Amino acid sequence: MYKTVLFDLDGTLTDPGLGITNSVAYALKKYGIEVGEREKLYAFIGPPLNESFKKYYNFSEEKAMEAIWCYREYFSEKGIFENEIYEGIRQLLQKIKASGRKVILATSKPEEFALKILDYFELTEYFDVVAGASMDEKRNKKGDVIKYAMEKGGFTSEGAVMVGDREHDIFGAQENGIDTIGVLYGYGSREELEKAGAMYIAENVDDIFALL
Repeated sequence: MYKTVLFDLDGTLTDPGLGITNSVAYALKKYGIEVGEREKLYAFIGPPLNESFKKYYNFSEEKAMEAIWCYREYFSEKGIFENEIYEGIRQLLQKIKASGRKVILATSKPEEFALKILDYFELTEYFDVVAGASMDEKRNKKGDVIKYAMEKGGFTSEGAVMVGDREHDIFGAQENGIDTIGVLYGYGSREELEKAGAMYIAENVDDIFALL
């Protein structure tokens, strides 16, 4: 039985699609780039932003970091609240806490934004530890965030499992010797999660508790 449950935020606890894509579009517009279809920007949900700007728009490291600050201009004021909690998540967290397990947030979103989102949705009380990326992007890879969460929360990989919707969640957990549950209701496909090596697949929110 898993005693420590780590959760990704975007695409796992909440659907941030509108806020993130609006923020990315806002940043790209600063460089004269207009994005026609919002779906093209869904790839930005989950991975570190600097990686996505470099991968999808061929930005240099310096330009990608600059774009992140443009992104945050919009996100910090509007995008952070253009978000909604997935149906059943609050009940899931209540059940996990009631079962005596430790609940951890491990997200590549900057920690101060993650804390605001948890407060906004009144989810903060369910988490023993909140671990996110640093604003300077020095800690943004999921493996580093999970390692930080382990240090901050004082737990080991034994009896721990990571729940997330993208391959980065799976790879980051594997780096730290932690088991994984991939969820299909977020932004990653079954193919992506299985190829990454997810130990279990949850088709919906209800499946998660059963897998624990």
